[in-house]
Amino acid sequence: MRFLAVILLGLWGLPSFADTPASISGDSFAKGDFEYEFDENAKAWTEIQSQIPPYPKAENLVEFIVSSATSNRFYIDYPSISVGQDGVVRYTVLIRSPAGAETVSFEGMRCETGERKLYAFGRKNGDWSRNRYAKWEFIPVRQATSHQRELFFHYLCAVETAGDLKKIQYAVRYGGISRD
Repeated sequence: MRFLAVILLGLWGLPSFADTPASISGDSFAKGDFEYEFDENAKAWTEIQSQIPPYPKAENLVEFIVSSATSNRFYIDYPSISVGQDGVVRYTVLIRSPAGAETVSFEGMRCETGERKLYAFGRKNGDWSRNRYAKWEFIPVRQATSHQRELFFHYLCAVETAGDLKKIQYAVRYGGISRD
């Protein structure tokens, strides 16, 4: 009995990591204290104001495969892809369910930190509604049906495309970077 009490008291004193980004999403691209020691003199990153692109047209949509675990179909609006001065890759995505329901969103991705941001939602009439709660969040890399994960690793932020708009457009047009 004393042994059990000692173990429980020992565990009680350990710090809890239950609400850290790594435990919530399964992974984290956040820098630890070690990395920040070397970044003391680095210039702080500043996001530029993004311009919402025109609503996507059917002829400009390029389908990409996310996972066999979902029956939804995913499309990226080719003309909306851009790389800003701040290094953010911005794009419009359309997700179509098997029943025909569509979700359109204008998003951004920070390849350097593995984060994404949802800027606006598309409406059926072709208008946009800004996301009032837009914030940078880590990409859910362990979620098999995450289109952001697929775009991050195989299209927009792959080592081969790294901030180069022409290479990103090529990857989108021709099926992404190899999954070997």
